[in-house]
Amino acid sequence: MQILLTGGTGFIGQSLARRLLLQGHALTVLSRDPAKASALFGAAVTVWPSISQWHENTHFDAVINLAGEPIIDKAWTAKRKQALLDSRVGITEQLVSAMRRAHRKPYIFLSGSAIGYYGDCGPAVCTESAAAGRDFAAQLCRQWEQAARKAEAFGVRVALLRTGLVLARHGGMLKKMIVPFSFGLGSRLGNGRQMMSWIHLDDYIGALLFLLDCEDCHGAFNMTAPNPVSNQQFSRELAGSLKRRVLFSTPEWALKPVLGERSLLLFGGQNVPPGKLLGHGFQFRYPKLADALKNIAVN
Repeated sequence: MQILLTGGTGFIGQSLARRLLLQGHALTVLSRDPAKASALFGAAVTVWPSISQWHENTHFDAVINLAGEPIIDKAWTAKRKQALLDSRVGITEQLVSAMRRAHRKPYIFLSGSAIGYYGDCGPAVCTESAAAGRDFAAQLCRQWEQAARKAEAFGVRVALLRTGLVLARHGGMLKKMIVPFSFGLGSRLGNGRQMMSWIHLDDYIGALLFLLDCEDCHGAFNMTAPNPVSNQQFSRELAGSLKRRVLFSTPEWALKPVLGERSLLLFGGQNVPPGKLLGHGFQFRYPKLADALKNIAVN
């Protein structure tokens, strides 16, 4: 396939790009940092600094959109919120506009989203048919998905990647957690009852490639493992995989003044099973957290 990938220099995007290249696909990476993309992939990929290079006669069989500024790293000022919107909704709108102008449309558009779409689910199970939450992160995801779905109007199959907590040693949430947990300083968050819907990076890449080829797969997909766990259990199992114990808890009142609205991302919970992936026959290599963490610990 001829594939256009955004977000290719992120930790998920890098792993995905290498898998796509191993499978023999022709890959174009859209990046605001073309020098970094070129350094990562060399001559194996075509690097575009701007979507304006997509002309009417350019053809891609598939577009995979993983672009987006990190959501929790900086305070949600009005300026930061706009930057988050631009990096998700804005780039998605540009991609859809380019598809609309293209003489030959892509067959498939895999577009990023997140389980933050559901807001704080509390004890409820959130399937793909659940409504969007009302907080900023949820509404950001809702707008992001709405922008992507517009490609359906001209015959493109759209699959929305409602991504959970992607686990890998070299990136994402786990990279930040491993050091304190390794020194026995890890803690649960609040009462630890909030649910965490996670997925091993290998399964995430596998599920994405599954959706790429599954002609009947469209709409929203929870990109999560089948066995969500509470924050307390996650903390205990992560510590155990590192031969440590969890001795502390971090109360919400201690972080909320610092994080503001962002505190919902840590102290809110989502019990989000991958119902549609399982229904279409996708098989997970790491359906249980203990196996996922064991694999990560030795790699």
